[in-house]
Amino acid sequence: MQKLMLATVSAWLFAFSCAEKPVPAKGKLNWMSLAEARAGMQTEKRPILIDLYTDWCSWCRVMEKSTYSNDKVIAYIEQKFYPVRLDAETRETLVWENRSYAYDKSNHTNGIALYLTGGQLVYPTTVIIPPGGSGPQAIPGYLKPAELEPIVKYFGEGRYNKESFDSWQKNFKTSW
Repeated sequence: MQKLMLATVSAWLFAFSCAEKPVPAKGKLNWMSLAEARAGMQTEKRPILIDLYTDWCSWCRVMEKSTYSNDKVIAYIEQKFYPVRLDAETRETLVWENRSYAYDKSNHTNGIALYLTGGQLVYPTTVIIPPGGSGPQAIPGYLKPAELEPIVKYFGEGRYNKESFDSWQKNFKTSW
């Protein structure tokens, strides 16, 4: 009986030791404030990527730990975007495009979150603001690195004003 139990435990230990383990990220994404991103746009035109989150959102934490901690995601976003991490429930008054956004008690959120999502509050939401005055593009929900890749590369490579996302995605090969 002891041999059977020892063999079972050994098999389990072997199976779990051979399982693919996640590779820890070497760094963290250098998030900036909305004001810093806006100032950066004055010197170099790049899209802004906003991680719209709340403190109580468990999927927001998962996305931060799995997607935004991925080395390939970090390298690409820092090269092509101004990354902003924005608490949708901040009570701070934020200014964007010469308009002030304050905390809205009736919605328990900051008005900028309503603006960025078109009133569709889902957390997390990835928001892309392309350079050149285009409105915010909100992508609701948790995204794995492979799901985020075509989105950020569509905007990061400037394809958003040349072809539809559906057309772009048909020929896209993920590498993350």
